[in-house]
Amino acid sequence: MARLTDHFTEHGDPFMPYPENAPTPDDLTGLDPAEIAQLPVDLLAILQREVDERLKQAKAAKARLDGALTIRYATRAAEMREAQEKDTGTVRFYDGDFIIVADLPKRVEWNQDQLAAMVERIRTAGDDPAQYVDVTYKVAERKYAAWPDAIRAGFEPARTVRPGALKIEIKPEGGAQ
Repeated sequence: MARLTDHFTEHGDPFMPYPENAPTPDDLTGLDPAEIAQLPVDLLAILQREVDERLKQAKAAKARLDGALTIRYATRAAEMREAQEKDTGTVRFYDGDFIIVADLPKRVEWNQDQLAAMVERIRTAGDDPAQYVDVTYKVAERKYAAWPDAIRAGFEPARTVRPGALKIEIKPEGGAQ
């Protein structure tokens, strides 16, 4: 991968080389965000691109490594789980001087229509469904936006809008990457 000092104007790329003392992505963890914010915008853009590229490469490397670990240990972990008569959960075994911890989490999904019917049965029987299930209501924002004003007005008091995380991307003028 190219270092900051290797960047130069190419195909209209406005990024110019920086001196050897320019911070690299490796330096960022040791710098205060206020210091980083004071760097020239073109250097910030270079750093952003390099960090994004490293993250992309790290995710690809992790996927490959996780795949290799699955190939190496999944069968043995499944055998251990079977011996312990469990379908999911954590098993431990040795490979040389290392303890391998293989966790297969339990993912439970509930049929929403059937749960709604059960909640209604509980309510009809005179019990409080909240003692047995957590009921959550959601409205998709797209549906909400498409509703007539009169319906939206009725739901407005139940709606709270909070901003998400700010994302800033630095792009060269003209939008080229």
